[in-house]
Amino acid sequence: MAEAAADVAAASLFGADRRLCSADILAPAEVRARIEVAVLNFLAALASPTSPAISVLPLISRSSANCSLRSGLLSDVSSIYLSYAFCKRSLMRESNGKAFVRVWKVMEMCYKILGEGKLVHQRELFYKLLSDSPKYFSCQRHVNRAIQDVVSLLRCTRQSLGVMASSRGALIGRLVLHEPGEEQIDCSILGASGHAITGDLNVLSKLNLSSDARYIIVVEKDAIFQRLAEDRLYNQLPCILITAKGYPDIATRFILHRLSQTFPNMLIFALVDWNPAGLAILCTYKYGSISMGLESYRYACNVKWLGLRGDDLQLIPDRAFQELKPRDLQIAKSLLSSKFLQESHRAELMLMVETGKRAEIEALYSHGFDFLGKYIARKIVQGDYI
Repeated sequence: MAEAAADVAAASLFGADRRLCSADILAPAEVRARIEVAVLNFLAALASPTSPAISVLPLISRSSANCSLRSGLLSDVSSIYLSYAFCKRSLMRESNGKAFVRVWKVMEMCYKILGEGKLVHQRELFYKLLSDSPKYFSCQRHVNRAIQDVVSLLRCTRQSLGVMASSRGALIGRLVLHEPGEEQIDCSILGASGHAITGDLNVLSKLNLSSDARYIIVVEKDAIFQRLAEDRLYNQLPCILITAKGYPDIATRFILHRLSQTFPNMLIFALVDWNPAGLAILCTYKYGSISMGLESYRYACNVKWLGLRGDDLQLIPDRAFQELKPRDLQIAKSLLSSKFLQESHRAELMLMVETGKRAEIEALYSHGFDFLGKYIARKIVQGDYI
C-alpha cells in the first residue's frame, strides 16, 4: 500500500507539500507551460517503446478523508485544506472514462483562452464545450467538476486558468471602493440593491478600500439584504452589508476576505436562517469547502454566527416554524460527519434535528419590519462584541 501511494505521489506533475496542498496564482504563460507538460507526459507514456500506455491523471483528492482544518498561526482564521493524497482519472475505467476526457477538453479550452488573453465565465465555458463536445458536457455540473479536476492536476487557481465564476453578490454601507483609473464608489449612497460584485478577481484584488465601519454583516438572503439596505441600517450601526444571495460564490467570498485583511479589527457576523442550509452557508464563509480545498485558505474569514440561533426561538411565532425537509436532513447529516464543526454549532444543529423544525429570518417580521435592525444591534451588544 505504501509503495502504491509513493507511485501515485511520484506521478504528480508538479510536486506537493506533504502537509498542505494549495493552488497557486500563476501568470498565463506558466499555466500554459503546465498544460504543455501534462500533454508531453501523456504523449511520452503513449509512445513508450517498452510499455506504451494511456497514463492516468493524478489529482489531489477532494474528499472528506483527505481534508483537515488548518488554523492560522498569527490569526484566528481557520480554513479547510487538502493533504498529500491523490485520486486518479483513467480512461480505462468505465466509471470515469468520460471524466478523464473532460479534463483534457477543459485544459484545451483554457489553453486557448489564456493564449488570447481573455477571461470567461463558467457558464460561457459550458456553452462552448456543449457546442464542441456535447457527448461529454451535457450539464453545467460536468464543467464545474472538470474545472476542479484541472485545478487539482495543475495546482493553480481557476482564475489563473482564465475562468471566472459568475457573481451574484452585492454590498452596501460604509465603504468606498476605488478602482485605479476609475471614479470611486461610495456604497453608503446607493439604492437598496447595493453595488454588484464583479466576478473578475483581478479587478477585486486591485480595489482600494476605505471605511469607517466597525462591523461587516454577511446576509444570507437578498430580500433581507435589501430590507436592511432600505432601512439604512449602516447609518444606525456602523457596518458594511454583503450578500451572495444564497450559497456564497467565489467573488463574494474573495471580497469579504479582502475586507477582513484590509480592516482586521472589523468584526464579521453572519445573519442566516435557523436551518441546516443556513449553518452550511456560515461554515462555507468561515472555513471554505472541500471541493475547493486547494483554494479555501484564500477566502476563509473569522465569521461569527449572529443569528438566527436557538436562543432566538422565543421570538418566533409557533405558526412560523416549518418542518425540516429531506434536503435539510441530508445537509445536517453531512455537517455532523464533518471534522471541523464547532461544538456550539453542532449543538445548534442537533437541536434542529431533534425538534424537526426550521425557522427563517423573515419570521422576525411578526414584530414589525423595523424589528430586524433592532434585533441585529441588540445581538451585537448582548454578545459583548462592542
